[in-house]
Amino acid sequence: MDPDQLSRAFVEHYYSAFDANRAGLGILYQDESMLTFEGQKIQGSQNIVAKLTSLPFQQCQHSITTVDCQPSGPAGGMLVFVSGNLQLAGEQHALKFSQGFEVRSD
Repeated sequence: MDPDQLSRAFVEHYYSAFDANRAGLGILYQDESMLTFEGQKIQGSQNIVAKLTSLPFQQCQHSITTVDCQPSGPAGGMLVFVSGNLQLAGEQHALKFSQGFEVRSD
C-alpha cells in the first residue's frame, strides 16, 4: 500500500476510535510506546489509555486538515504528522490540534 494511503487509513482509524471509544486505542500502542501530552511523558499501552480516558471531556469530534508522512528507519516505519480541529461537546468554537506518530509494523 502507498505510504500516503496507509498513513491516512491509520489516522482515520485512530481518530474514529478516539472519538467513539478511547479505551479501544490500547491495541495501537506497545509497552515501549510513549505519549507526550502537555509536557508529561506517559509510557506503555495501559498508561497511555489511562491518560486518554481521563481527559476532562467525554465527547469530541476530530476534523482532520492535513496528514503528512515520511519513511522512518529500515524496517518500514513511518512518521505521521496530523493537524486539524477538535470540537468538544457543548463548545461553540473548535480547538486547533496537531499530533505526531511513529507508526511501525513490528
